[in-house]
Amino acid sequence: MSPARRERPAPGRIVLNLGDRRPIWAAPEWVFEELGAALPKGWEMEVIRALTDGAGDGGRAPNREVLRAVKGARIYIGFGVPEPILEAGTPTLEWVHSCAAGVGGSLHETMRTSPVTFTNSAGVHAPPMAETVVGMLLYFARGLDFAVDGQRRGTWNEAPFLETSTPVRELSSMTVGIVGYGGIGREVGVRLRSLGCRVIGVRRSAPKTPIDPAGVEVVHGDSGLETVLAESDAVVIGTPETAQTRGLFTLARLRSMKQGAVLVNIARGKIVDEDALIQILREGHLRGAALDVFAVEPLPDGHPLWTAPNVLITPHTSGVTRGFWRRELDLILENFRRLLDGRPLLNEVDRERGY
Repeated sequence: MSPARRERPAPGRIVLNLGDRRPIWAAPEWVFEELGAALPKGWEMEVIRALTDGAGDGGRAPNREVLRAVKGARIYIGFGVPEPILEAGTPTLEWVHSCAAGVGGSLHETMRTSPVTFTNSAGVHAPPMAETVVGMLLYFARGLDFAVDGQRRGTWNEAPFLETSTPVRELSSMTVGIVGYGGIGREVGVRLRSLGCRVIGVRRSAPKTPIDPAGVEVVHGDSGLETVLAESDAVVIGTPETAQTRGLFTLARLRSMKQGAVLVNIARGKIVDEDALIQILREGHLRGAALDVFAVEPLPDGHPLWTAPNVLITPHTSGVTRGFWRRELDLILENFRRLLDGRPLLNEVDRERGY
């Protein structure tokens, strides 16, 4: 957790660096207007208009305008918190917030030793990501990959659907495991339970309450992961990338999944050994893999995953939605009120665990 809080100066200045180069992620003007209207008397708000890059965890090298603006500021909000920003804002910065869910690029040594409170946007991206997962599972469960292939070839091919060994099935007949039963995992679980799936969620540690309100079976630790891999018709990866989860899906673990299972990764690419996954797919052990994230992004031209059998690829867009900024601003406003009241902030990053 973050170091002990310091005495807060009042009032202060808030710096917003939210002009993302990707139009769908750039904050619209109503965000600045609503936040500005919520500031108490004496507070100032500085909006950086230069474009930044919030891809992945954000945290790219800031420009001079940002470094100038953050000097003397109390709050910084952007896509990631690169080290130069934290250094330039010392000693006045009290709270920094990343509009990205992941924090890997922001957990530099300066952040680990800083007294600043660090929050992220975990959970804000969860609803659209969960809907993407449902779509990916339907793609394989209902044989849409066969349909797309037939359309591309210009052939009317019923065979993959009508064979007695067809993998086409109903979602309600499936057990789906969720590795990383946090904000995203819970949203996935709610949707899949409503469609009749049995859902097993894996957590790092035992849950505080034994019964999940969505009816998801919650297991934990290595034994829980083994249970999910052995029993699930589809496995969804939603865990953060940390030193403990990097390379978690080894060749042995992929091979321990059920014959004909589906792997879905909407978390981080380095959680899966991609070479091992390609081998498993070529062996025909899995029904397929739906991948939104990769060890190297963009996925390089000629990468074997482009042509591996039964792979659905999306370009790290599972969280794209027009509803992001409403949820994001609500989180920012709530935490701003908490800051003024001296209450704990939501989504504070555990710097030891890495999320």
